[in-house]
Amino acid sequence: MNDQPQISRPESGTGSGDFRAAPHFAEPGVPHIRTLNVPGMQALYVKEVRRFFKVQLQTIWAPAVTTLLFLVIFTVALGGAGRRVIGVPFADFIAPGLIMMAMLQNSFANSSFSLLVGKIQGTIVDYLMPPLAVGELIIALVGAAVTRAILVGIALWAAMLFWPGVHVAPQHPWAVALFGVLGAMMLGFLGLLTSVWAEKFDHAAAVTNFVVTPLALLSGTFYSVDKLAPWFQSVAHGNPVYYAIMGFRYGFIGTVDSTIANPVVTAALFLIGVNALLGVITYRLLASGWKLKA
Repeated sequence: MNDQPQISRPESGTGSGDFRAAPHFAEPGVPHIRTLNVPGMQALYVKEVRRFFKVQLQTIWAPAVTTLLFLVIFTVALGGAGRRVIGVPFADFIAPGLIMMAMLQNSFANSSFSLLVGKIQGTIVDYLMPPLAVGELIIALVGAAVTRAILVGIALWAAMLFWPGVHVAPQHPWAVALFGVLGAMMLGFLGLLTSVWAEKFDHAAAVTNFVVTPLALLSGTFYSVDKLAPWFQSVAHGNPVYYAIMGFRYGFIGTVDSTIANPVVTAALFLIGVNALLGVITYRLLASGWKLKA
């Protein structure tokens, strides 16, 4: 007969002798991360930057070379005989507009690709499942689009520095930075809206051909708006891309081709308002899951 005292053991998960802490799970729908998810945002941003940087010959250098050809053609064809526009040589007038146009187009191209390719390839869950709030998702995707725009702008600006007869030394660097970022953000939001709405690459290409390209070409990139007919000036003043290019050009040449009062301040406020509006629309669409969730 065993005289050893029996040690009672509490059942698993019950009694005061159980030292194993039961895992604690939050209620469904209650977020674990109650502050800004900076690591998650940074991971998505780096992923998007690495995606376009792996093919930088196509996403950065090719747009810069293509835009540089515009400079060559227009300066050779229209910039001879000492032609000047709003008091500066034609080449100096057109160069900042070309840089800004390339930045806008590439910002749109980057953000319009992100969610669209996920929808087409069935990998959209990679964007929807991580613990990222809608605002954090927007910041990462638009931030990557702005980064690509800035890299394209720097590459093009560096090439123009060595181009004969073109002077692109900024007179107001703050204006170059401000309007460059505001313009790239605007097209980044528009591209993100396009990627939510589009169901195939043809839809995104249609927005590029019928919205982005006309807005860029009719924004005073190649001509001075103050030389247009009054009714066409009114049309140009309703084009948000015009304000981005006008403010960006002001940063380089120190003057503007506009008769509106306080043109630089007006342009900055107009772009801030457009960005705020596009940001709210983008947030609402992503939060609703429209065309993203079953």
